[in-house]
Amino acid sequence: MARELISTGNELAALAAVDAGCKFFGGYPITPSSEIMHTLSDLLPKNGGAAIQMEDEIAGICAALGAAMSGKRALTATSGPGISLKAENIGLGYIAEVPLVIIDVMRGGPSTGLPTRVQQGDINQVKAPTHGDFKSITLCASTLEECYTQTIRAFNLADRFMQPVFLLLDETIGHMSGKAIIPDLEEIKNSIIPRRVFEGAPKDYKPYGVKEDEPAILNPMFQGYRYHFTGLHHDETGHPTEDANTCQNLMNRLFNKIDAHLDEVEAYEEYMLDDADIMIIAYGSVALSVREAISRLRKEGIKIGLFRPITLWPSPENKIKEWCDKIEKTLVIELNMGQYIQEIQRASGRRDLATLFKSNGRPIAPLEIIEKVKGL
Repeated sequence: MARELISTGNELAALAAVDAGCKFFGGYPITPSSEIMHTLSDLLPKNGGAAIQMEDEIAGICAALGAAMSGKRALTATSGPGISLKAENIGLGYIAEVPLVIIDVMRGGPSTGLPTRVQQGDINQVKAPTHGDFKSITLCASTLEECYTQTIRAFNLADRFMQPVFLLLDETIGHMSGKAIIPDLEEIKNSIIPRRVFEGAPKDYKPYGVKEDEPAILNPMFQGYRYHFTGLHHDETGHPTEDANTCQNLMNRLFNKIDAHLDEVEAYEEYMLDDADIMIIAYGSVALSVREAISRLRKEGIKIGLFRPITLWPSPENKIKEWCDKIEKTLVIELNMGQYIQEIQRASGRRDLATLFKSNGRPIAPLEIIEKVKGL
């Protein structure tokens, strides 16, 4: 039976982490994500876990990576400036293939920007949060319920693909308080995807000796299976190497393990598009305003619908192209100066997309959307 509760998006994400089996949080307070840490500092010790406020953002992700290496589901949460500080160790998570969930509650920027205001300023940042070659997995919640369900999904994807996974909220959805209907706890437990482990003889264990479309198999540390852990390019045992073929094969696999299984990663919503003459593409809390605008416009006889990417990276590019080919009038709405539109243009091949961008820390109201649509 589904559960019904009154909560904020940040609190729901924290509750979801505990329900997903997270046992460790390492982080540092930063607006507008701090409530996630505050809630987990209460919930985790009651559920056999630990939450630690470290001395800074860098230490927070280091501690979380260490917990993940010991076999525990681990989480850190922050906002854009914190992602900047965590960048080097995010890269360590990618190349060493350490599963970790990173919740980014977006605010205004660059730099300190607008700490208490809403913005979707980190879209490009989480696609490439560190240097080098890798494949980002980034989810984006749009409702209070998704703050919960997409957190669960982020943990499953992190363990399935053995790498950091981002979940984007924004200040509006993170601090919004309202009624949320979330899945039954037993249903959540049945949906958990356990991390793979090697069960053979320790002498035969090669954590990175997997097929070209598979993630590494990192057994929990301190359980008899020894391997080398490094941020350098490495061979199948984890030891550093500069062998050209080995290095290229490693990079190929970091991409292939996701590209070969996009059906497990991509998620999107198609809302009232079947008969639409106009399509809006939006994500995150903006989609709440869009749905209200669509409701009002439909009452006036304007056929309009919404395409909402839930997985931003890798993008549902085939679906984006399919709908952009079908519907000529397309409006892209973002709480930034236009970050995801670059991906929409790439996927669709179109350069004639209408836009509504706002980057002053204020949300986009349904009336603004209605006015823009009527102007099309």
